[in-house]
Formats: sequence, C-alpha cells, structure tokens
Amino acid sequence: MSIELPEARIFAEQMQEALPGKRIESIDSHDMKRMLGLGVCKEHLFDFGSIVGRTVKAITARGNTIRIKMRGGFNIVHGPEYGGRIRLVQPGEKGPKYHLKLEFSDSSVLSMRNTGMGVIYALKDEHLHESYLYKRDFQGGLSPTDPEFTWDKFKILVGEENRQLKPLLVGMDAFVTGISNATFQDVLFRAKVHPKTKARALSEEQLKGLYDGIQHVIGERLKLGGKERFTDLYGKPGEYVAAMGPNYKNRECPNCGTTIKKLAHGGGHVYLCPSCQTE
Repeated sequence: MSIELPEARIFAEQMQEALPGKRIESIDSHDMKRMLGLGVCKEHLFDFGSIVGRTVKAITARGNTIRIKMRGGFNIVHGPEYGGRIRLVQPGEKGPKYHLKLEFSDSSVLSMRNTGMGVIYALKDEHLHESYLYKRDFQGGLSPTDPEFTWDKFKILVGEENRQLKPLLVGMDAFVTGISNATFQDVLFRAKVHPKTKARALSEEQLKGLYDGIQHVIGERLKLGGKERFTDLYGKPGEYVAAMGPNYKNRECPNCGTTIKKLAHGGGHVYLCPSCQTE
C-alpha cells in the first residue's frame, strides 16, 4: 500500500505534535545497505550516526515525502513510496520491526520501516538537493494542498498538454506532487476518464472532473485518517475506501455493473471500468 500525500501529511502532523524538543539518545538501523545497493542515493546520505545527540526541531511533509528537521542543520528524509509504517512507541511498549529506530532521551522510540520500495536518508541541509525524493516533492510540482492549486492553474498546466495523463499527474516530472497510482486510478474513475486519454482531448467538464476528483480524494483521506490498510503514528487504521483500485479486481462496477478491467499502463497497472471510462 503506497504512502501518498494524505498519509505522509498525517504522519508529519502527528509527529509535529509529539516530537519537537525530543533529543535523540541512540539509533539502530537494519537493511540500509539494500537501499544503497539499489543505487537510490550516495553512501554519505546514510550517515545516521551524525544525528545522535540532535534535538528534533520540526516535521513537515510535502507530496509523499516526510522531513524530520533537527537542530544543527541535520535531517531525516523518509519516502515510504510503495508502503511504509511509522510508529511512536512509548516506554515499556513493544515496538514493531524497523529499518530505522530513534530512541529519545525520554525512552520513547520512533520506529520507521519501508514495506516496499522507498528510502530513509540522514543528511545535512546542504545535501538535501542530492535527494531525488526531496527535489521531487519539496521543490517540484504543485501540491493539491497548496493555495496555488486552483482550477484556473490546473486547467492551464494540464489541459493544454498533448500527453497522456499519468506523466502529468504521477512521477518526477508531474505537474502535481503527492499523487501515485492509487490516487490516479481513483480520481480517473470518479471523473469517468480513460487513463490513456491525452489531456488536450478532454472536454472542460472532464478536466474539471479530474481537478474536483483530486481535491475530493485528498480531502476525504485527510479527514478519514488515510486510506484503509494505512495505520497512523499510533496504529489507528484509516477509513477511506477508494472508488477504484486492486480491491475491485473481477468485481462489478458500482455504477453500471460492468466487470472491472486491469490494464497495463505507464510502467504499472490500473483498474478501470471499460464502460464508464471509454478510450
């Protein structure tokens, strides 16, 4: 289950309430060499020893990425991407499995684990530009939670492009940050748009349906504590159920009764209703 904008923001907001002022007493890490072996970043971005003794200053999120900022210009950048769990464990409680564990001076523990592709960096402010995820999410694109993410701006950025929708809405070069495949197929189903449609071929009504769908899905997931199967900093599950996705495989469309179809698209798969979302 991917971590997208709503879930990353939920984690960040909860950590911002609980962590500032806490001092990191010790760290423990597991399987970090696997991420290094994937070639996702340079070895010096895994210098977790440098954060011991640092005090947490602030936690923010943009797109799918979380930044834990510490005093002295040090950071942890966590991009769970295709699945991750973060838990705050109180003294005496048994913690979950982790890739990185931070033990604070009050004996509470922050546990971070990626359950799929993703990375956890420890890096100084001057090395933030070396993080692909930080550049993509904190420095690129428009976030649906930005005040600048207006219908007029969306119509110009997306509607005038003669390209399929996925590269415009998902990935490093997307105009919108914080959307991955789960949100993409949910939004397209709500807007009744086929994923292979080129943006310029959309009617204004369809384009507005995409914009409204993004706003609705992001807003509802924030309100409902994330999507189902997501659990927050304290283990509470989310309650948002997507309108379309892998859980609809071989089921009937809730709108028209047509069997849901799985389609290879954009380096992955999407689920859609072939009747409601005609090409």
